[in-house]
Amino acid sequence: MRKYLAIVDRHKATSGTRFINLLLDRLFIQVIYYVFFFIVGVGYAVLYGEGFDTESANQSFMFKLITLLTYLTISFSYFFFMEFYLGKTIGKYITGTEVISIDGNKPTAGQIIARTFSRAVPFDSLSFLGNNGWHDSWSDTRVIKGKNYVTERQSKEEINSIGAKEMS
Repeated sequence: MRKYLAIVDRHKATSGTRFINLLLDRLFIQVIYYVFFFIVGVGYAVLYGEGFDTESANQSFMFKLITLLTYLTISFSYFFFMEFYLGKTIGKYITGTEVISIDGNKPTAGQIIARTFSRAVPFDSLSFLGNNGWHDSWSDTRVIKGKNYVTERQSKEEINSIGAKEMS
């Protein structure tokens, strides 16, 4: 069980900010998805010398399955890689928020995986309108306002270091 820091709760992002994050991230995922299929379509035309027949493809169960799996893969990859390596998605960069563990540290890969896969639960996107989003609660992570959190944490560390003997 992780140690829960009160400082993390004091700097949680508001529901409005979280909603903006959701909209921006979904927009960027859609852009990535369309760019991916544009590149695939151009590659198909170059390799086979003809355009892709979307009329018959739209009625094909296999085509629908491939596009769904591609969308899910892009979505999960976007959230996992952005949040694990950078601590924030493009939407969070714009709103100045980031993902941290409830103990104040960078989330582990396991926490980010739990966070990413729990987004597949129906209505999870709206769960942040309550106290914490399901993907936050289930993964022991929080979305915080980055600058305010860092400032308060640095202030506390400076106060705690007063009177400590400095080594040269």
